[in-house]
Amino acid sequence: MEMNSANVEAVVKQVLESMLDKKIPSSSAPASSQAIPKTAHVAMLTSLGHYDIKEFPIPEVGDGDILVKVEGCGICGTDAHEFKKDPFGLIPVALGHEGTGEIVKMGKNVKTDSAGKPLKVGDKVVTCMIFKDDPDIEMFDLNKKNVGGADVYGLLPDDDIHLNGWFSDYIFIREGSSVFNVSDLDLDSRILIEPCAVLVHAVERAKTTGILRFNSRVVVQGCGPIGLICIAVLRTLGVENIVAVDGNPQRLEFAKKMGAEKSVNFMEYKGIEALSAAVKDAFGGHLADFAFQCTGSPAAHSNIYKFIRNGGGLCELGFFINGGDATINPHFDLCSKEINLVGSWVYTLRDYATTFDFLKRAQAIGLPMKELITHRFPLEEINEAHETNLAQKGLKIAIVNK
Repeated sequence: MEMNSANVEAVVKQVLESMLDKKIPSSSAPASSQAIPKTAHVAMLTSLGHYDIKEFPIPEVGDGDILVKVEGCGICGTDAHEFKKDPFGLIPVALGHEGTGEIVKMGKNVKTDSAGKPLKVGDKVVTCMIFKDDPDIEMFDLNKKNVGGADVYGLLPDDDIHLNGWFSDYIFIREGSSVFNVSDLDLDSRILIEPCAVLVHAVERAKTTGILRFNSRVVVQGCGPIGLICIAVLRTLGVENIVAVDGNPQRLEFAKKMGAEKSVNFMEYKGIEALSAAVKDAFGGHLADFAFQCTGSPAAHSNIYKFIRNGGGLCELGFFINGGDATINPHFDLCSKEINLVGSWVYTLRDYATTFDFLKRAQAIGLPMKELITHRFPLEEINEAHETNLAQKGLKIAIVNK
């Protein structure tokens, strides 16, 4: 018999198997470090306010697909809206878009992630969105196009795959999706990537006004997870004179841990004039140079103009869905003060990749990012997790698989 390299490999493999009395995986395909079951469990939102744990077969992984074992996923405000009202008309739907996990199987054509970083079985990954055949959305393009309107894992209509959201124990990442290798980040940091990207993008939008600088006086209104992360992003960029505004004393206290110098509890003031005077006092008699409105409340949007000096700036990022109309006086609030107003919604792919470095920087300067995750629930308790989130009993609520 003519001994070519393939024959030699087969003979060596046969000898080793006989010595060890077990099969040796082929070197031509990466092997998973864990057994892959035939089915996956998915938390499917089947009606308003209720998830059912469904079991579906795991599809065959195509040449460009990736199968990920889910480790954890945060609960977002969007998930809460879908849980309560189904504003996108998706029920039944597999939710969860703040997720992360470990690659257990992938197609032969998958070599690198969306940033060009090598990918292999065992790597920890996150997704951003699914490309929609849009050539303008590129990883390192120079435009600032965000991913609004793209299909996001966790907000996909149900189909014959079903493994479409991160509230599950496996998720099926299709060919053409954006995926990032984040193996150098721990689980809590990875769960926080998606909401942090929202704020990295918002601060980048704010910087386009030319007003946001090291010594800027900045007010952040709304100290839920979004507002708190906003403070952290500002702090990592060297902005120190930050005043947090909220009605919850515990959240205001945490805002100081994240880098706010002072806080104002709006529950202690009657009327916008008294509240704006309190913000001004917190800045030593000055109005803010820049403001971030993070609440999603129309009344809060109407009020925030009163906190800003003439020629100052405002970034509105609180309205992820239609939260209703806000009333302002265009002359007094906007025109006569020459306010520089920018809106911010989700992020660009560049912002997503930048977020990985933000999280490392935040940890390096001692910001307690991981303390944002106050509650962790197993997948089978996802209904309780959402109720806890709606009751605002913590900050970031997460589903974490054992």
